Parts: sequence; C-alpha cells; structure tokens
Amino acid sequence: MSESVEPSECGELEPVRIPDPHLEGIEASVRRLMEQSAQHAQQLDHLAAAPAPAGSPFAAFGMPGLGGPPPAAPPEPRPILELDGEEREDELDALSDWVDDFFLPVYGAEVTTAAPWCLQWQEHDDVVAWLHALWLAYQQHKDPEAGLSGLFVWHRDFLTHAIAAIRAPGGPLSACMTSPERPAHRLLPGPPPSTRTEMATASAAEAAGSPEPDEPTS
Repeated sequence: MSESVEPSECGELEPVRIPDPHLEGIEASVRRLMEQSAQHAQQLDHLAAAPAPAGSPFAAFGMPGLGGPPPAAPPEPRPILELDGEEREDELDALSDWVDDFFLPVYGAEVTTAAPWCLQWQEHDDVVAWLHALWLAYQQHKDPEAGLSGLFVWHRDFLTHAIAAIRAPGGPLSACMTSPERPAHRLLPGPPPSTRTEMATASAAEAAGSPEPDEPTS
C-alpha cells in the first residue's frame, strides 16, 4: 500500500514513496507486459507477411496447383546427329564415357569377324546414332518411374537389336577391326543420291549459272 501524501511546508505535495517489495512486483509486471507486447508484434508481422504458396493437391498426378505457374518441363532429348558444334561434342563426350565405362565392359563381346568393332566408332555416324539412342533408352528405363521391369524391357527391346545392327558381320563396322591384334578403321561408302535428286541438283546449278535474258553473252 502506498504511503499517505502530506503537504509540505510550502504547500507542495510530496512524491509517493512505494515500499521496495511493491516496486519489484510492478517492475516484473511491466517486463511481462513488454514481452507480451513484443510477442504480439511478431505475430502481427507474421500474419501480415505474404503466405507461402501451398503445395498442389494434384502434385502426385503431375498437375500444377490452382492459380500457380505450371512446372518447368524438362528439356526434350534430341538425336545427336541433329546437334552441332560444341553441343554435339559435349553430347558425344558423355556418350563415349557411357560406352567405354559401362556398355563395352558389360556387353562388349570379343571382337571377331562375326562381331567387328572399331576403336574410332565416333567417326561412324550410323554407329553414333545407334549408341546414342540406346543410351537415351537406358536412361529412361533405369528411372524408378519405369518400374521394376524397366531394365528388362531395355535389354529385350533395345540392347539386343542395337548390338545386332552395330556389330553385324555385314554391318557398318564390317570393314574395321575383326581381330583385337589388327586394329582397323574404314568408312564404307554409302549409295549415291537418287536419280531424281541428281537431276534436281543439275537443274538448279544450270539455272544459277545461266545469264539473265537482257545480259550480253559476249
């Protein structure tokens, strides 16, 4: 309880003096009020902040959330023969790593006349195309989304046909190495262009080289 206030000789009121135990209680109450005020301020700041985007309930089905931007589509793989310059060189380097580190040690049968090979297979465009397609299919079928039978499907539907085409006795590597002791490399010439293409090319060249009607020929 506060002390009584008595007027001084000058007629002024003396300040109220509160006993120490009461003062400590008031200080503790003020500290609690300040802490509660700080907590309320933090809650108000949190409520005023923009809400984080909620996860889509359709995410399991590959669908974006309502009102949200659609997920970025992964880059579509392109056939390696359609690539140019540095992009093609980078893809060929990655393919060579897969062929040398995985494909040949596991599936590279002995080199014979019935199963030729070439140490410079990167210079055979048809072989590069076959191996690149086989590599892309391998990446797809080893993905968990392909299921437990994914790699079996890759072996059955892709690996067997690719090896048969690449290493056939009369295939693209038949003029290359047929014995490990005799490395060889030779590109087999392909068929010439069709007669229709030859005629169209000749006509275009003749039209490009013919003078204009008003141009003197001398």
